[in-house]
Amino acid sequence: MTEDAWGRVRNELLKTVGQHNFTSWIEPLKLAELKSGVARFEVPTNFMRDWVMRNFAEQIHHHLMGAGLAVERMEFQVPATRPVPIRDVTAPRPRRAARSQPDEADLPGAPLDSRFTFASFVVGKPNELAHAAARRVAEGGPVTFNPLFLYGGVGLGKTHLMHAIAHELQARQPDLRVLYLSAEQFMYRFVQALREKQIMDFKGLFRSVDVLMVDDVQFIAGKESTQEEFFHTFNALVDQNKQIVISADRAPGEIKDLEDRIKSRLQCGLVVDLHPTDYELRLGVLQQKAELHRQQYSGLKLAPGVLEFLAHRITTNVRVLEGALTRLFAFASLVGREITLDLAQDCLADILRASDRKVTIDEIQRKVSDHYNIRLSDMIGPKRTRTIARPRQVAMYLAKTLTTRSLPEIGRRFGGRDHTTIMHGVRKIEELKTGDSQLSEDLDLLRRLLEA
Repeated sequence: MTEDAWGRVRNELLKTVGQHNFTSWIEPLKLAELKSGVARFEVPTNFMRDWVMRNFAEQIHHHLMGAGLAVERMEFQVPATRPVPIRDVTAPRPRRAARSQPDEADLPGAPLDSRFTFASFVVGKPNELAHAAARRVAEGGPVTFNPLFLYGGVGLGKTHLMHAIAHELQARQPDLRVLYLSAEQFMYRFVQALREKQIMDFKGLFRSVDVLMVDDVQFIAGKESTQEEFFHTFNALVDQNKQIVISADRAPGEIKDLEDRIKSRLQCGLVVDLHPTDYELRLGVLQQKAELHRQQYSGLKLAPGVLEFLAHRITTNVRVLEGALTRLFAFASLVGREITLDLAQDCLADILRASDRKVTIDEIQRKVSDHYNIRLSDMIGPKRTRTIARPRQVAMYLAKTLTTRSLPEIGRRFGGRDHTTIMHGVRKIEELKTGDSQLSEDLDLLRRLLEA
């Protein structure tokens, strides 16, 4: 009876927390015992236990009570039989043959940016989980999620976290072979090895590392030979219990032309979304950056309200935000003036205008058509099949929520439809998104792509 109730609770949690959160945090939970008002759950790792207790315990308790289970307290425990760790960093590493153990300088990686450390990473609600997972990997001890997959839009901190992991690992364990590079560099090295008939050297080199970090993995999508080699490299490292960290601009399942077997491998670890920045996070980034600039431009005054103004107006991404502040300090230093709101508006007029860019209905229709793999002509045409009608309603909903266009005007852009049809489509999506986690994720992804 208890197992049936927990099954119903899991179904309800899937609806409320979304597919990614459910797969990562709820699905691994096992209701081991319900006795004397205490629900005891078994959790695979300490990291997962701590995260579930902080972020999902209240929702779990609410649904347990709703299912008729008298739960006064919940306990989350890691069983005594621990999962096999990825690698024991205290154990001596086996000697490798000279051919497969090149010097550290021969590793074909990208240089690490000294500015991108955990100390310089500003943590907020949108990136809290990604930061915690990255810190866990950087500790270098047993990690029970492999790979760690970070995804999100431009300038949200994926590359910063990857560099920070590499810096921390090298500081803690100087002998650790950590390789960071972009997917484009991986492909270039692979093609070069093929051309020079050195493919065995390539394989030996990439499979001799302890930690492999690949940035922007979406780049290899559609490139069959590179995907094939990446797949075998991935499997070889996982078989050796080596850590892998991957980043991309979207979730594995959303990368078009990426082989299904690679998507499956990438989804078998921890998949973490870096959400768009919120006001508090943007202000925190500006405050940290401004302190560094004050040290560089000593004597330069910053008027109250300037950082708050920029945090409100520049919402694109952290990279644009930091660039704007750097320009502002440099300009104020050159002209010898205090940094005021007026100076900021004059100096950053082009960035502020770009940040005010409005999403258009045409953009929405194109993005939604691409996402659902339908023709743009069908989006605005008369077809009413479900595979066409639902994406059309999604586009109507986004047009209503992301633009200032009136319902009649939106209707005209959707093949001359009446405004009541638009209202119906918007209401339908509003009703469905609360109970359909996949639709909710689609809307979040499309909104991020359109606002990026």
